[in-house]
Amino acid sequence: MRSAWATRLASSSLDVLAGLGRISLFTFRTLAWVFTRPPGRRVVVPQMYEVGVRSVPVVLATGSFVGMVLAVQMFQQLHQLNAESAAGPIINIAIVKQLGPVLAAVILAGRVGGAMAAELGTMRVTEQIDALRAMGADPIRYLVVPRFLACLLLIPILTIFGDAIGALGGYLVSVKALGITAHYYMEQTRGIMENWDILVGLIKSVFFGALIAVICCYKGFQASGGAAGVGRATTVAFVASFISILVVNFFLEVLLRFVYNFYIA
Repeated sequence: MRSAWATRLASSSLDVLAGLGRISLFTFRTLAWVFTRPPGRRVVVPQMYEVGVRSVPVVLATGSFVGMVLAVQMFQQLHQLNAESAAGPIINIAIVKQLGPVLAAVILAGRVGGAMAAELGTMRVTEQIDALRAMGADPIRYLVVPRFLACLLLIPILTIFGDAIGALGGYLVSVKALGITAHYYMEQTRGIMENWDILVGLIKSVFFGALIAVICCYKGFQASGGAAGVGRATTVAFVASFISILVVNFFLEVLLRFVYNFYIA
């Protein structure tokens, strides 16, 4: 019994290591094409439209309500301490450093990443990717790199939109609805929030965009088993992207805090 359990554990560990090796190789090949022979504008622009323009309404709606809800919650807690004027920096720093980039990435992992995994998975099970290889074309260059570049370049811009509308929503609720003085709200924010806080959120969003593109494209390329396999690949792609975003967010926060404390502060 113990031997069977150890065998299953060893087999699972080898499968995990093999999967990490395959996705690492997939990532290396993608980056190699990005830096050596990036695709032309005709291929990248349609992907930018799908990733960027069509995601703006979702990001704006989410960012605005996140800012408003955060303002209401912060006011309730700070009112008990007679520190309502501190709501401004707390709301804005929380949005630009954590909630803005993370929520934007999670939303886009579901909307953009799921679509990429489903599209590439369909191409995989219908043998279109094999047809590209048969014609001498590298599927990673023609299918993955444009999506990778679109996510890498546009998710930070979408994060800026989400941060801006979230900060505006928090300001309107705090000042217009909850009665916090606008002068103190803005002055406290200017006095505490730094440009570094905004930069941290943008750095995170770049990594999140790369994660979403690589994981979802990889899962699409690995799809098999017809329509059911495409559905499984899409689900696994979103779950893996979501978990990776949270894990990478933690390690980036620790690393960037170290950089700030030792090189900037």
